[in-house]
Amino acid sequence: MNEITKDLLREISDWNGEFKGAYNIREDGQCAGRVSSKNIKIESKTDKPGLEIFIAPGTKGETVSIPACVTHGDVDDLVYNDFFVGENADVIIVAGCGIHTETGEPARHNGIHRFFLGKGSKVKYLEKHIGKGHGTGLRSIDPVTEAELEEDSVLEMDTAQIGGVDRTTRITKAQLGARAKLLIRERILTEKEQTAKTDFRVEMNGRDSGVDLISRSVARDDSHQEYHSVIVGNAPCTGHSECDAIISENGKVDAAPELHARDNDAALIHEAAIGKIAGEQILKLRTLGLTEEEAEATIIDGFLS
Repeated sequence: MNEITKDLLREISDWNGEFKGAYNIREDGQCAGRVSSKNIKIESKTDKPGLEIFIAPGTKGETVSIPACVTHGDVDDLVYNDFFVGENADVIIVAGCGIHTETGEPARHNGIHRFFLGKGSKVKYLEKHIGKGHGTGLRSIDPVTEAELEEDSVLEMDTAQIGGVDRTTRITKAQLGARAKLLIRERILTEKEQTAKTDFRVEMNGRDSGVDLISRSVARDDSHQEYHSVIVGNAPCTGHSECDAIISENGKVDAAPELHARDNDAALIHEAAIGKIAGEQILKLRTLGLTEEEAEATIIDGFLS
């Protein structure tokens, strides 16, 4: 691994010189290190770039990390990763991405992840995205997540774009079986002239399935964000989505949530709010000795944490 990859790994994952458990490190479209464990097998796809990760039934308390790093411009990295989670497994998956460029050439990563959760399995999925470097080349990250949850399975997704990404389109699709639960927490920060598009679609097909979707975003300077969510209840189920955004300077946010009840016992709720930072919040922090810029940064950090 080169030094830029090491720096990115520290920010997007729990890497401190090594990973605990199974891992695969992707650097500029190539494998820079891989380790499987007794219960988690990582194999290369044979028909396209990417991985197949097999998690044995009953696996408990293990972590698999699959970070991807792009360390220079003129790279357009596309990868397909499939996760097959055995029945009653309970694991953590860490899958961050960092891109870095010091030139005028663009750098992009497009990760397409598919999750297949067996009956009674639980997955906590952690994903951080960051762009770095002083180059003028466009930094783009375009994640696609598709999930199929069998009965009684749980997928908890915690995703964050923590700065420096010029363009991103984030697509998430999921289908839920009986009593399956999907929990999503998304956090996005855009600045300067950056743009971010988020598109969620969740279909609850099994009785007593449920989704809880929470999105927090901050659009600063001249950045622009678009948010679109679709929750479909095809059976007795519960669905909740919450979209909160803060705009600062000339930031813009468009939010378009949709709820579709296809069953009399589908209980679906949506909450949304877009606004600026309250002046009294700034004033209160300034009385504690902070500058206006420091006060605003403190409020934003708290909102996105």
